[in-house]
Amino acid sequence: MPEPTPSIDKLPRVRFAPSPTGYLHVGGARTFIFNWLYARHNHGTVVLRLDDTDVERNTDASVQSIFEGLRWLGLSWDEEYKQSERLALHRQQAEAICAKVLAYRDFTPAHSVGDDQSSSQGAWLFNPGMRELSREESDRRAATGEPFALRYRVPRGQARTLRFTDSVYGEQFKLADEVEDFALLRSDGMPTYHLASCVDDADLRISHIIRGQDHLTNTFKHLLIFEALGVEPFSIAPPQFAHLPLLVAPDGTKLSKRRHGPVVSVTTYRDAGFLPQAFVNFLCLLGWSPKNDREFLTLDELTAAFTLETVNRANAVINFSESDPFDPKGIWLNAEHIRALPVEQLSLDLEPFFEQAGLQPSPEKLLAVTPLIRERIKLLRDAVAAADFFFLPQLAPYDPADLIPQKGDAPLARRILQHAQQVLATTSFDHPSLDQALRQAAASLGLKAGPMFQPIRVAVCGRKNAPPLFETMAVLGRELCLARISQAEERLQSIG
Repeated sequence: MPEPTPSIDKLPRVRFAPSPTGYLHVGGARTFIFNWLYARHNHGTVVLRLDDTDVERNTDASVQSIFEGLRWLGLSWDEEYKQSERLALHRQQAEAICAKVLAYRDFTPAHSVGDDQSSSQGAWLFNPGMRELSREESDRRAATGEPFALRYRVPRGQARTLRFTDSVYGEQFKLADEVEDFALLRSDGMPTYHLASCVDDADLRISHIIRGQDHLTNTFKHLLIFEALGVEPFSIAPPQFAHLPLLVAPDGTKLSKRRHGPVVSVTTYRDAGFLPQAFVNFLCLLGWSPKNDREFLTLDELTAAFTLETVNRANAVINFSESDPFDPKGIWLNAEHIRALPVEQLSLDLEPFFEQAGLQPSPEKLLAVTPLIRERIKLLRDAVAAADFFFLPQLAPYDPADLIPQKGDAPLARRILQHAQQVLATTSFDHPSLDQALRQAAASLGLKAGPMFQPIRVAVCGRKNAPPLFETMAVLGRELCLARISQAEERLQSIG
């Protein structure tokens, strides 16, 4: 019997919250996928929230790139928000936290103190002069227009331990005395990541925050903010946290747009000819695996198998090099998904790659070619190199010596091509007829099939390695095959 669907108030609500400061990173894509799988596995809701409050670094191009990458993945979301449209709510909640004396104004010039400033005495935690400033003096200075940052008043001297249970990394704790008085509002009045993220998570009723392991230490600050928001309309428990292992390069460094370039961009995989379902499959295996250790999985199978309990704690390596930007397992998975596609769908997926190469195959002819090359390609872009000769009016130059069979010579190659022309002029152009006619022609010349077929294959395809000969000739058609064989005879004249 299928599992009963939980009541709607208990269904999970997850969010993916990218910052539009660059293209969609493979790590971000994996985070989105894991959120999507968890929500769909548990009949929940996927929220896409663009965290676009970093106005100095956000770009419209980055926004478009993120949406372009997400849409290519083929995984839909249920609700969509822009953080920049919620600034009034962020400031309102910051003021409410301040009114409860859980935050204070810090009038220290911005350049002289920061959240992560260190001193010779150790990590910076707070500015005593600002933290102990009376409310009256604080209000007076604020009223004069003096700029200030609003800082959370982290509880100190109470031997308090902040705790939470991470769904991946287990029990986590930290002494409150070790957490700095982090900013909620910057001196320009803009909310910090910590405040805006938590206010939005609370307001949107996010039940599970699934994000990268590099955010794990931020969670202690976020627990304090959720605690401070514990009044209407935010009277909810903190979300359940699950932090995902990082994606790292072969040398163990964290994947970085700045350091590793296009190899970490989702669109690089798309443009190279990865199928979205194969890319999703590949990213899922970086930091997660099903209990039966299967690797080739459809989206339905991934959705059914995914749980946070089966996410690994160890960082996941993407194996790429300067000579090959793609992980071999990703390439293998893509080839497997290509072979699993219906021919009709694969033909449609291949069409843009031929068009980008300047070829304009008819849908009918490309559909006929697709099954001949499906086993020969690992990326969609490979199809152009494997099958361009089907659509070229003239073959690219090739070495006439390739027309000569092994243990043969140019005169033998000419006899084979001349005899082939005679036979093909009257043979039906379908696989069985071509097979029978050319094998009989080989016998009449006293040849085995291999020496007979090589000159014909090179003549009609322009290469030694090509799809199956008879199916290829059937697609090319009688007229084109005879014309190319005639041209091959002319090429042989250059080598005697």
